[in-house]
Amino acid sequence: MRPSSDARVVRLSDAEPVAFGPLATYQRLTGEDGHPVFTGVQTCQPGYATPLHWHPYVESLFVLEGTLEAWTEGKEDEPQRLGPGEMIVLPACTPHVFRNPGPAVLRIIGIHASPTRIVNRIEDQA
Repeated sequence: MRPSSDARVVRLSDAEPVAFGPLATYQRLTGEDGHPVFTGVQTCQPGYATPLHWHPYVESLFVLEGTLEAWTEGKEDEPQRLGPGEMIVLPACTPHVFRNPGPAVLRIIGIHASPTRIVNRIEDQA
């Protein structure tokens, strides 16, 4: 028996935006629906920054528009600066931060190597 070859189309326009604080929204595309990878588009206004956090799996952030600055714990003085068409791959269990330094809106696709998005904030564990 061959695996099903039915393709599924997912449209960003159908994904409900969820607020990530006052400066960002997230639109889930896949995951938590039988798909083995959680993906979504995050839109961040200038000045948005995540708290220091980590995931128990690999996370990849692909920049669609704007500028992303990201760093791992202990390397705050060495942020990686990415633009459209560039991606950062963050190893599992690696505390990190990303932000939008502006001046434009930042849009990224987040790819989580898990069917469920799991976020462990460092401040929550102190």
